[in-house]
Amino acid sequence: MSLDLLSIPAECVTQSRISELDYNNIEFGKIFSDHMLVADYKDGAWQTPQIMPYGNMSLSPATSALHYGQSIFEGMKAYKAANGDILLFRPLDNFRRLNISAERMCMAELPEDIFMQGLEQLLRLDAAWVPPTSGCALYIRPFMFATDDFIGVRPSSSYRFTIFSCPVGAYYGQPLKVAIEPHYVRSAEGGAGFAKAAGNYGAALLPARKMQERGYHQLIWTDAKEHKFIEESGTMNLMFVIDGKLITPPASTTILKGITRDSVLQLARDFGYTVEERKVSVDEIVEAHKAGKLQEAFGTGTAATIAQIATIHYNGQDMDLPAIENREISNRVATELDKIKTGQAPDKHNWVYRISL
Repeated sequence: MSLDLLSIPAECVTQSRISELDYNNIEFGKIFSDHMLVADYKDGAWQTPQIMPYGNMSLSPATSALHYGQSIFEGMKAYKAANGDILLFRPLDNFRRLNISAERMCMAELPEDIFMQGLEQLLRLDAAWVPPTSGCALYIRPFMFATDDFIGVRPSSSYRFTIFSCPVGAYYGQPLKVAIEPHYVRSAEGGAGFAKAAGNYGAALLPARKMQERGYHQLIWTDAKEHKFIEESGTMNLMFVIDGKLITPPASTTILKGITRDSVLQLARDFGYTVEERKVSVDEIVEAHKAGKLQEAFGTGTAATIAQIATIHYNGQDMDLPAIENREISNRVATELDKIKTGQAPDKHNWVYRISL
């Protein structure tokens, strides 16, 4: 199907809920914007999308996504420029990754016009929800799930794609204490670890909670075969600065190819830092810490952007890292990335999608 630009039918709210929002005290993921985009796939084709007031959906108890896990999502952010324009960061990369996830989960491919035109029209309608406050953004959640009313293990023949949003502040309010996970597995080679599938996150909740009960914010996942190599941490890709080099595990079938990850690596290269995408062993991290060469550790992701790691726990020992304020690479890249996202620095890589109001 093909849509005329900004021609999606919209049913607007009669009364906005924006008065509920305190821009100076925004909790992550608690208050949702007025509208949402909905598009259904059935009879082998995507139907005309529509925008409607944010609200509950009616589902059959037999909805196949609830039983067999065909559910995927993305995470994006919108920012307000100084002139009032809305700025999106690399939305086409989110669109492409959504379809990569859809292919892996045997789901319908989404057309670009539904994603991009729907997103733009939705943001124009809910423009007032994009926070003007520094450090805040409008978090955008595109997702798709199977909708067949059928109890049988097969790919669904129908799907629903939806986008909704919520104003957010910082995902992590403090530097993180993380623990290397020696037993549980997030994903295995040949699995769906590279996809943003709902089940990847559901299976991670129990081991994460066990570590949180011990005082740690997140896990560092290791490989499924030997638990020797670093993979991801919670909802983030991981990066380390060892002896002046920025090092990160390579994207693979077990590691999500993060958009923030890719942006951080590009900016680090732009600044002239040595960047290595390679396997990183647990032993290498332990030895680098012992030698005083582990200078920085941080996670990257849409929600957190850059989340500094203060402590890494392994084998009964806490490894404390250098003070956050003394970290050169991550602080410099984080500052530049924030400036690009909010239109305060040149966008040399054409990452920003601008919606003029």
